[in-house]
Amino acid sequence: MDYRINGFQHIGVAVSDMDASLKFYRKYFGLDIPFFDSVAAAPLMQDHTRGDVITKRASMILNLAGGCAMEVIRATSFGPVGPKERPEMGDLGIYVTQVKCPDVEAAYNYCKSQDGLRMSDLRDRFDGSKTFFLHDLDDNIFQYVAGGDWYTPSKHISGGVVGCTIGVSDIDKAIQLYSDILGYDKVTLDETGVHAEWKDIPGGQRAHRRVVLEQTQPPGGGFAKISARNFIELVQDTERNAERIFKDRIWADLGFVHLGLDVRGMKSLGEALSKKGFAFRCDSNDALDMGNTKVHCTYIDDPDETWLEMIEVHKVPIVEKWGIYLNVAKRDPEKPLPDFMLKALRFSRIKD
Repeated sequence: MDYRINGFQHIGVAVSDMDASLKFYRKYFGLDIPFFDSVAAAPLMQDHTRGDVITKRASMILNLAGGCAMEVIRATSFGPVGPKERPEMGDLGIYVTQVKCPDVEAAYNYCKSQDGLRMSDLRDRFDGSKTFFLHDLDDNIFQYVAGGDWYTPSKHISGGVVGCTIGVSDIDKAIQLYSDILGYDKVTLDETGVHAEWKDIPGGQRAHRRVVLEQTQPPGGGFAKISARNFIELVQDTERNAERIFKDRIWADLGFVHLGLDVRGMKSLGEALSKKGFAFRCDSNDALDMGNTKVHCTYIDDPDETWLEMIEVHKVPIVEKWGIYLNVAKRDPEKPLPDFMLKALRFSRIKD
């Protein structure tokens, strides 16, 4: 192949109150290092916003201990709305985002001690480890799971993003994209039935087919030491016809709006996707300029119209106030960044 999917770059989540949500994510997920925080128009997204060019504030945030980033989005040109009906497990789209932590029980006890949180009981995950679910300020659901591959020590209860649960109407059809083309080719679970860990989640009491996919190739790219391995969990409701989570809504309405994948060889990837019927829905064609961040972005839809973003990074700030940037054009794009540069990210940390 002339392209490579390095793995997750980020999960995109649209919220109603940007500052409150960023503070929530710092407190409960340790996502306290911003790469950028800016307001801009989003002409690239017209295909997903009924032809309108919307504006939005966006902030990309990271936990330096380990895990992938999260892009937090708040529409500024319209008031974002949630779904008319409460989504349930198996509905079409990204329903849960997983964050990894060193001690799930300790994280559970901490969250339990806080006032006003909506969370599940502590339960056993399919692999025998402990897990629980936490709802954010907009009722988006996050799952704490046990994780390793830590990059730096941390006293925080959580690391960053490690996976996401995507509802699909036909898992076998979805696998043709996620596994055969996007490289999540290792099946670590394929079970159909009622899954006990979902007991407290809307719709989790029904039977679902559940397939967990990982990559056999090692993580790649400049941030591979931090992001490490991640997974995609595909879920198909076997008892009802699932509804699309973003039905009658647009990108930047409330919820998990997209999964962002870090790629190399965008042109070759586009050709492979097009041959399989997943052509780019929108394409920045060159470097999308967001201040000191320059990336090539494209979007595709999975078979159920879940939005997937492909990102090829050209330039991204490491410590913007010092003028330290990752410029891929001048280095091997598969080679991890040196430790001194990655650890310099801590100087951008926001403390509450």
